[in-house]
Amino acid sequence: METTTIKRIALIGAESTGKTTLCRSLAMCYNTLWVPEYAREFVAGSSKETSLDDIVTIAHKQLEHENELAALANKLLFVDTEFILAKVWCEDIYGNVPTWIEERISTHQYDLYLLTNNDLPWVPDPVRVNPQRRDYFYQLYLKELTNRQLPFEIISGRYEMRLYNATQALQKHFPDLS
Repeated sequence: METTTIKRIALIGAESTGKTTLCRSLAMCYNTLWVPEYAREFVAGSSKETSLDDIVTIAHKQLEHENELAALANKLLFVDTEFILAKVWCEDIYGNVPTWIEERISTHQYDLYLLTNNDLPWVPDPVRVNPQRRDYFYQLYLKELTNRQLPFEIISGRYEMRLYNATQALQKHFPDLS
Protein backbone atom coordinates (compact mmCIF):
# COMPACT_ATOMS: atom_id res chain seq x y z
CA MET A 1 0.00 0.00 0.00
CA GLU A 2 1.36 3.42 -0.98
CA THR A 3 1.69 6.02 1.73
CA THR A 4 0.38 9.45 0.77
CA THR A 5 2.10 12.47 2.17
CA ILE A 6 -0.37 15.11 3.24
CA LYS A 7 0.51 18.63 2.16
CA ARG A 8 -0.25 21.05 4.96
CA ILE A 9 -1.33 24.53 3.93
CA ALA A 10 -1.49 27.16 6.65
CA LEU A 11 -3.62 30.26 6.34
CA ILE A 12 -2.23 33.26 8.10
CA GLY A 13 -3.43 36.84 8.20
CA ALA A 14 -4.97 39.58 10.26
CA GLU A 15 -8.43 39.32 11.77
CA SER A 16 -11.40 39.41 9.40
CA THR A 17 -9.42 38.64 6.26
CA GLY A 18 -11.37 35.54 5.29
CA LYS A 19 -9.08 32.81 6.61
CA THR A 20 -11.86 30.60 7.95
CA THR A 21 -14.09 31.02 4.91
CA LEU A 22 -11.16 30.33 2.60
CA CYS A 23 -10.09 27.24 4.58
CA ARG A 24 -13.59 25.83 4.46
CA SER A 25 -13.97 26.60 0.74
CA LEU A 26 -10.59 25.14 -0.19
CA ALA A 27 -11.32 21.95 1.75
CA MET A 28 -14.59 21.61 -0.16
CA CYS A 29 -12.86 22.25 -3.52
CA TYR A 30 -10.21 19.61 -2.85
CA ASN A 31 -12.49 17.12 -1.07
CA THR A 32 -10.44 17.17 2.11
CA LEU A 33 -10.44 18.51 5.65
CA TRP A 34 -9.59 21.78 7.30
CA VAL A 35 -8.58 22.60 10.87
CA PRO A 36 -10.63 25.36 12.52
CA GLU A 37 -8.86 28.00 14.59
CA TYR A 38 -8.97 26.69 18.16
CA ALA A 39 -8.29 30.16 19.61
CA ARG A 40 -11.78 31.30 18.60
CA GLU A 41 -13.35 28.45 20.55
CA PHE A 42 -11.08 29.05 23.54
CA VAL A 43 -11.64 32.80 23.70
CA ALA A 44 -15.39 32.54 23.12
CA GLY A 45 -15.66 30.04 25.98
CA SER A 46 -13.58 32.03 28.45
CA SER A 47 -14.71 34.89 30.63
CA LYS A 48 -11.19 35.97 31.62
CA GLU A 49 -8.44 37.87 29.85
CA THR A 50 -6.21 35.57 27.78
CA SER A 51 -2.77 35.02 29.35
CA LEU A 52 0.57 34.06 27.83
CA ASP A 53 0.09 30.54 29.22
CA ASP A 54 -3.33 30.44 27.52
CA ILE A 55 -1.72 31.18 24.16
CA VAL A 56 0.64 28.24 24.65
CA THR A 57 -2.32 26.04 25.60
CA ILE A 58 -4.20 27.21 22.51
CA ALA A 59 -1.17 26.48 20.29
CA HIS A 60 -0.81 22.96 21.76
CA LYS A 61 -4.49 22.23 21.20
CA GLN A 62 -4.35 23.65 17.65
CA LEU A 63 -1.45 21.33 16.82
CA GLU A 64 -3.24 18.38 18.41
CA HIS A 65 -6.34 19.00 16.26
CA GLU A 66 -4.17 19.46 13.18
CA ASN A 67 -2.37 16.15 13.69
CA GLU A 68 -5.65 14.30 14.28
CA LEU A 69 -7.15 15.65 11.06
CA ALA A 70 -3.96 15.13 9.04
CA ALA A 71 -4.39 11.39 9.59
CA LEU A 72 -7.81 11.62 7.91
CA ALA A 73 -7.14 14.20 5.19
CA ASN A 74 -7.12 13.62 1.45
CA LYS A 75 -3.77 14.85 0.00
CA LEU A 76 -4.15 18.36 1.46
CA LEU A 77 -4.94 19.72 4.90
CA PHE A 78 -5.90 23.37 5.30
CA VAL A 79 -5.04 24.88 8.66
CA ASP A 80 -6.80 28.02 9.88
CA THR A 81 -3.88 29.72 11.67
CA GLU A 82 -0.50 28.51 12.89
CA PHE A 83 2.48 29.32 15.13
CA ILE A 84 3.68 32.55 13.48
CA LEU A 85 0.33 34.09 14.35
CA ALA A 86 0.77 32.95 17.98
CA LYS A 87 4.30 34.41 18.02
CA VAL A 88 3.18 37.79 16.73
CA TRP A 89 0.33 37.96 19.26
CA CYS A 90 2.66 37.01 22.12
CA GLU A 91 5.14 39.71 21.10
CA ASP A 92 2.42 42.31 20.64
CA ILE A 93 0.54 41.66 23.87
CA TYR A 94 3.20 40.32 26.26
CA GLY A 95 6.51 41.48 24.80
CA ASN A 96 7.99 37.98 24.60
CA VAL A 97 7.46 34.61 22.98
CA PRO A 98 7.53 31.25 24.78
CA THR A 99 10.39 29.02 23.59
CA TRP A 100 7.97 26.24 22.67
CA ILE A 101 6.21 28.47 20.11
CA GLU A 102 9.52 29.63 18.59
CA GLU A 103 10.65 26.01 18.32
CA ARG A 104 7.42 24.95 16.61
CA ILE A 105 7.83 27.65 13.96
CA SER A 106 11.18 26.11 13.05
CA THR A 107 10.25 22.45 13.37
CA HIS A 108 6.61 22.38 12.24
CA GLN A 109 6.68 24.16 8.94
CA TYR A 110 4.00 23.96 6.32
CA ASP A 111 4.27 23.05 2.68
CA LEU A 112 2.70 26.40 1.81
CA TYR A 113 1.47 29.46 3.68
CA LEU A 114 -1.40 31.50 2.28
CA LEU A 115 -1.19 35.05 3.62
CA THR A 116 -4.61 36.69 3.36
CA ASN A 117 -4.55 40.31 2.33
CA ASN A 118 -6.58 43.01 4.10
CA ASP A 119 -8.76 43.78 1.09
CA LEU A 120 -11.97 42.40 2.58
CA PRO A 121 -14.20 44.63 4.71
CA TRP A 122 -13.95 44.27 8.47
CA VAL A 123 -16.75 42.13 9.90
CA PRO A 124 -17.09 42.52 13.67
CA ASP A 125 -17.65 39.53 15.90
CA PRO A 126 -17.24 38.95 19.66
CA VAL A 127 -13.64 37.62 19.48
CA ARG A 128 -12.15 40.17 17.08
CA VAL A 129 -10.37 43.11 18.66
CA ASN A 130 -8.14 44.93 16.15
CA PRO A 131 -10.05 46.50 13.24
CA GLN A 132 -7.62 49.43 13.02
CA ARG A 133 -4.46 47.26 13.18
CA ARG A 134 -4.95 44.87 10.29
CA ASP A 135 -2.22 46.45 8.15
CA TYR A 136 0.16 46.39 11.11
CA PHE A 137 -0.37 42.64 11.66
CA TYR A 138 -0.29 41.90 7.93
CA GLN A 139 3.17 43.52 7.71
CA LEU A 140 4.42 41.51 10.70
CA TYR A 141 3.22 38.22 9.16
CA LEU A 142 4.75 39.15 5.80
CA LYS A 143 8.06 39.97 7.50
CA GLU A 144 8.10 36.64 9.38
CA LEU A 145 7.37 34.61 6.25
CA THR A 146 9.94 36.52 4.21
CA ASN A 147 12.71 36.51 6.84
CA ARG A 148 12.25 32.79 7.46
CA GLN A 149 12.21 32.13 3.69
CA LEU A 150 9.03 30.10 3.95
CA PRO A 151 7.00 29.23 0.84
CA PHE A 152 4.03 31.60 0.72
CA GLU A 153 1.59 33.34 -1.53
CA ILE A 154 -0.38 36.47 -0.82
CA ILE A 155 -4.07 35.87 -1.43
CA SER A 156 -6.10 38.90 -2.43
CA GLY A 157 -9.44 39.53 -4.01
CA ARG A 158 -13.03 39.60 -2.94
CA TYR A 159 -14.92 36.40 -2.19
CA GLU A 160 -14.96 34.11 -5.28
CA MET A 161 -11.84 35.79 -6.66
CA ARG A 162 -10.01 35.07 -3.41
CA LEU A 163 -10.86 31.39 -3.70
CA TYR A 164 -9.78 31.38 -7.35
CA ASN A 165 -6.47 33.06 -6.47
CA ALA A 166 -5.86 30.52 -3.70
CA THR A 167 -6.51 27.57 -6.03
CA GLN A 168 -4.10 29.11 -8.56
CA ALA A 169 -1.45 29.41 -5.84
CA LEU A 170 -1.97 25.75 -4.94
CA GLN A 171 -1.64 24.69 -8.60
CA LYS A 172 1.56 26.71 -8.87
CA HIS A 173 3.14 25.03 -5.84
CA PHE A 174 1.63 21.56 -6.33
CA PRO A 175 1.16 21.08 -10.08
CA ASP A 176 0.33 17.39 -9.65
CA LEU A 177 -2.87 18.16 -7.70
CA SER A 178 -5.26 17.86 -10.62
